Amino acid sequence: MTQTVTALFDKRADAEAAIQSLVQAGIPRETIRLTAGREGTAHSGSAYDHHRDEGGFWASLKDLFLPEEDRYTYSEGLSRGGTMLSIQARDEQAGQIAGLLDSSGAVHLDEREAMWRKEGWSGYSAGSAAAGATSTARSGAPASDETIPVVEERLQVGKRVSEAGRVRVRSYVTETPVQESVTLHDERVQVERRPVDRAPTPSDERLFAEKTIEAVAHGEQAVVSKEARVTEEIGLRKTTDDRTETISDTVRRTEVEVEDERGQVSRTGTTNTSSDRGR
Repeated sequence: MTQTVTALFDKRADAEAAIQSLVQAGIPRETIRLTAGREGTAHSGSAYDHHRDEGGFWASLKDLFLPEEDRYTYSEGLSRGGTMLSIQARDEQAGQIAGLLDSSGAVHLDEREAMWRKEGWSGYSAGSAAAGATSTARSGAPASDETIPVVEERLQVGKRVSEAGRVRVRSYVTETPVQESVTLHDERVQVERRPVDRAPTPSDERLFAEKTIEAVAHGEQAVVSKEARVTEEIGLRKTTDDRTETISDTVRRTEVEVEDERGQVSRTGTTNTSSDRGR
């Protein structure tokens, strides 16, 4: 929800400095409106007459939807050379904006109204802003061009992307003990002694020569090697699903009721209805 924050400054320079402070605080410039008064106007002490200025300050503040007494006071301030700021702000920003306006030198309206009354300003009364227009319409003269705006809120639903979950795949190395059995063969050399008793043969003629015989024993040893094989692949893939969500909220609309001297009543968005009063 939004609301309008307003402030009055004696000097336009102070109002422009306040705008800079608001923008630096993150308030969008397009939400800030400046209405300049009559600078250098010498005030005579009499109250500002909005009836003579329907095209001026009184009319320029019409679209702000201010209460009649506030609109009357701001019109008086503008006629005295003041400058008005109005800011369309979200509810949670209103307090921050009001503090920035106060620190920038905004006028305290209650104190200023009291000072104006001492100077002869009559101030706002229940009939100040509307009585003249009502009596004019009843006398048959052309009615004022002042209108009642019909305001209607419209629900706008948008979309934004938010994180709904996260999946992370991470690889790391582990070591697992394994065992394999293998059969190994070992050779041994044994010296055999056999007793004999025979006559020497021709091959034994060199019995008394030096001779050496040897045998080499062999043994098998386990040989280990490793081979890496890719056994599986893991990846990530995103799929999308569509869902319909129903948003429920309320919107406001201004209803205007018009009743004429015959008692006929009509409302915005409906056809005329008659109460038969005056018939």
